[in-house]
Order: sequence, then C-alpha cells, then structure tokens
Amino acid sequence: MLTALLVMTGIALALGAALGYAAVRFRTEGDPLVDKIDAVLPQTQCGQCGYPGCKPYAQAIASGEAGINQCPPGGEDGIRKLADLLGREFTPLSEEHGIEKPKAVAVIDEQTCIGCTLCIQACPVDAIVGAAKQMHTVVAPLCTGCELCIAPCPVDCIAMVSVAETVPTWKWRYPAAAIGKAA
Repeated sequence: MLTALLVMTGIALALGAALGYAAVRFRTEGDPLVDKIDAVLPQTQCGQCGYPGCKPYAQAIASGEAGINQCPPGGEDGIRKLADLLGREFTPLSEEHGIEKPKAVAVIDEQTCIGCTLCIQACPVDAIVGAAKQMHTVVAPLCTGCELCIAPCPVDCIAMVSVAETVPTWKWRYPAAAIGKAA
C-alpha cells in the first residue's frame, strides 16, 4: 500500500514538473510583450494579417515570425504604434494583406435576409443575432467591421457602412443610435 502511494506521488510530481515546464517554455498567456502588442491591434479578429485573430498575430510579432505591417484595419497609425513599442523601423502596410479602409460596421437589409445563418457562423465576435429562417441583425456596438460576414451571404443583404470617428467610436465601438447617421 505504501509502495503504491509512493509510486502515485512520484507520477504526480513528474507530471506536475512536466506541466510546469511546458507552461514556462510555451507560455503565451500573460506574456507582457504579447499583451502590449495585442493592445495596439484593432481587435477586428478579421484574419487579414494571415493569423486567425489579433492575439495570434501579436504572438507572431513578439516571436519575430510576423512583420508589424500586416494589419489593414490597424493601418499606418497601428504600424507606427507597433514600431514605437518594439523599437523597430516603420514599414508601410503590406499590400499582400490588403489596404487601409475607413472604420465600418455591417448592416443587414432585413427585408432581403433569408435567415440562412451563414453570416452568424462567419462572425468572429458574435455581433450578428438571429435564428434559422428568421431575419438577422447586427449588434452594432459589437461589430468590428471585419467584413467576414459579407462573402458567405447568398443574397447579398449585408453592406458595410462607414462609421465617423468620434469619441464613442474611436476603438470600433458604435452606438446603436448612430446607425442612421453613418455615411
């Protein structure tokens, strides 16, 4: 009985040591540099940079795998902030990853929507609500303007509406009352 307890304790210690090593060796959560880089990125989660979201892109920048000029939504301002943060030279936005555009929010033409749910599945930030065979709508304050909902829509009922940059909208936040004022 004592031998079995010692063996189990030894296994638990070895497993704990291995997990502890892995947590230190492969850490990404809580890395201060990654967190600072991620804070500069626009949080659109659009994937235009070649990574599945802003956090993985921040991790790639921190590890040297990615350049600081791959984020079209962050644009020139974002590249300058990253260059300052990391002590690197400014490089223009990589054309391969897209072009800088004004901030926008998705708007669904509710008369045309057929309720297919493809836009809901494509939205990386859960900004679209609705049910199968029912009309869908965009929760404007949650929409990051990534445009990932447009391509899967079979009836082309989604449009991007420019958002004027104001104090409430400077970080992609969008007051629902302003939806009619967007141009």
